[in-house]
Formats: sequence, C-alpha cells, structure tokens
Amino acid sequence: MRFAAGEKTAVIAKDLRVSVRSVERWRRTWREGGVEALRSASPASVPRISAAQFAVLEEELAKGPAAHGFEDQRW
Repeated sequence: MRFAAGEKTAVIAKDLRVSVRSVERWRRTWREGGVEALRSASPASVPRISAAQFAVLEEELAKGPAAHGFEDQRW
C-alpha cells in the first residue's frame, strides 16, 4: 500500500491522475479505518445496458480504435 510506504500525496495524485485533495481524503479514510475502509461498498449505479448489449460492446472494443476511425490505437 502506497500510504503505508509513506509515499507522498502529490506523487500518488499525479500517478493516478486525480486531485491531491482526493488522495488526502483517501489517506485520511485509510488512517481512520484501514484498507477495509477504502473498499467500495457497491457500484455507483446499476448498469444501464443489457447483457447482450454489453457483449456487443466488448466485441467492438476488442476490434480496437483504428477499426472505428481513430488515427492510431488510442481511443
């Protein structure tokens, strides 16, 4: 765990591309409740696509960005 290793908040924030404030909040939660306190309780929302739609999405994503008109392999 990066917090336990004493890694600086700014470094973690930069690596994860989140705000320093978010990492500070996570660190405080970790200090008060440990790793278990950081675990997600549940998804933020219920998926809005069906299993069949999700299967199609997976197939299309597997084809890669270039197959969908992108200039390179970045979405």
